[in-house]
Amino acid sequence: MSQNPPNPEAENENPFQDEADLEALNDEFESEYEDDDLEDNYTEPRFTISRGSSSDPTFGYLIALALSVGLMALPGEERDLRFTLLWMVIAGFGVLAWLFSSRMPHIEQESPENVSWGVVFGLIIAVPLLAVGGNTLVTTVNLLFTGMSWGTLLAYLVFAMPLAETLFFRGLLQEDYPFWVVGLMSSLWSGVFFFPLLDIPAYPAVIALLALALLMMNMTYSYVRRRNGLAAAWICQIVVNLVLIFIPYISL
Repeated sequence: MSQNPPNPEAENENPFQDEADLEALNDEFESEYEDDDLEDNYTEPRFTISRGSSSDPTFGYLIALALSVGLMALPGEERDLRFTLLWMVIAGFGVLAWLFSSRMPHIEQESPENVSWGVVFGLIIAVPLLAVGGNTLVTTVNLLFTGMSWGTLLAYLVFAMPLAETLFFRGLLQEDYPFWVVGLMSSLWSGVFFFPLLDIPAYPAVIALLALALLMMNMTYSYVRRRNGLAAAWICQIVVNLVLIFIPYISL
């Protein structure tokens, strides 16, 4: 039985009879995958945020206020313990939010101009208050920090107090509230923090000056945070603490 030899022309024959068939198939393929169809069917990926990272920071604020009231029972000789515990609590809230929450801004590389504005605003508010109420400030500082060594007070004013209050109020709370609301909230906190250490009926002028100073300072810190960033607000509070508290204290 003989076999026909293979035909090379049959093997190389194009399965499409003519170019028209090829163009029709190509057009059909392109019509099925139009860019518009792909865009219509595309859905943005959704990312879920954990409940802990989006929790209301007001809860931490209420805890800090309640703890501040509760620690009023400590005797005056233990004021440094009260200071440490309260600043540690709000610093804890601020640091945890800074580490684990996406809602809180991180301090990144700051421009020298912004940091300089923090120093300028600190001097703008602190120097006039020191000039106007110098003697009253000396009395106030003596009542608040009596018996405390220079080194301990300096550590509080430069590290503990600015770290805790800047991260908690200007960092965490100011992401959810306007700057003036945060200024009022931090002023209330400062009043509950400091006023129990003063004899209010015996020193009404001291209380009035302290309340005004606390309101002006906290409003300024919140404004600087909005205007120049978190690091500038931090530096601003350190400058104010040194001028209005440390200088009167060492002049006793």
